[in-house]
Amino acid sequence: MVKRILLSLFLLVNSLYTFAQLPDAAGLKQLRKMQDSLQYLSQEIFSGKGNDGRLQATDDFIPLLVRALKVKHSFRFPFDSLKTVSILYPQDSAFRIFTWALEKENGFYRHYGAIQMKTPDGQLKLFPLFDASDFMTNTDTVTDNKSWYGCLYYNIIHKRYFNQDYYTLFGWDANNPRSQKKIAEMLTFKNGAPVFGGPFFSFVEDSVRKPTQNRFIIEYKKESTATLNYNKELNMIVYDHLISETNEPMKKFTYVSDMDYEGYKWQAGKWVHVNKIFNDAIPLGKGAPVPQPLIQKKKSMTNPKSVDDYQAEEGSNPGKKPAKKQR
Repeated sequence: MVKRILLSLFLLVNSLYTFAQLPDAAGLKQLRKMQDSLQYLSQEIFSGKGNDGRLQATDDFIPLLVRALKVKHSFRFPFDSLKTVSILYPQDSAFRIFTWALEKENGFYRHYGAIQMKTPDGQLKLFPLFDASDFMTNTDTVTDNKSWYGCLYYNIIHKRYFNQDYYTLFGWDANNPRSQKKIAEMLTFKNGAPVFGGPFFSFVEDSVRKPTQNRFIIEYKKESTATLNYNKELNMIVYDHLISETNEPMKKFTYVSDMDYEGYKWQAGKWVHVNKIFNDAIPLGKGAPVPQPLIQKKKSMTNPKSVDDYQAEEGSNPGKKPAKKQR
């Protein structure tokens, strides 16, 4: 009985605290008005005509977003009408991360983003993210927000180890006209500032050990699809094993899924590689499957899909069980 009363009091206090963190009426009115302008600009960034128009929309969007976030207690305002901007909160709601992409006329992409921290007084604490991926000669590195590996995040997983918080980010980079990428990397905070990457992707249990990686990236054919995401049922990161469909392993734009799966399991504060997750491999002599083509008009900038997502939409599922397939 006492436990129930204490639990009820805790939930009541927590709900009152959450309510207290909402903007006041004037703040909400201001945020809704700015959200309308941000929605228009975000659509112009995504589908506006020409490089100049999309760049101008981006230049207008960023300062307006910052002004909106400066409204006290804006952290709880969802900005849910911004359909081409990914906005993710971790399970502990310690921060939220905004990311979006600008497609250039040459088929290459530039990414933008920001991390808004949750603050006790509702004042803005913001870390802008500057895409430095085009200038990275070594992608397996640890970076800060000023040299971010730009991508559009579609999931975030919170883990704790020895009282340290670890946030695994899953991102999509439309990359260029020939290939696309998916990225898994760890986000931590040092002295209150974000750190991207770190020695968290281990191959210690592999028969042939590879060096621990600071960031895990798969690159594959533009018209193909591939999985890289956290699978809640398995409590693992699951991703497609990729092969070159033309037997040219140096050309990443020829890579497609062979419908086999690898992964990582969380172990002692690291993601430890698992070479094979499912045992239902392709029958001998069947060869690699023809990749599901990516229909450009169906693409989503905030929800990149796996092959099973497309198959489910078409009402078929010739591969594995959907529950095992993650983006």
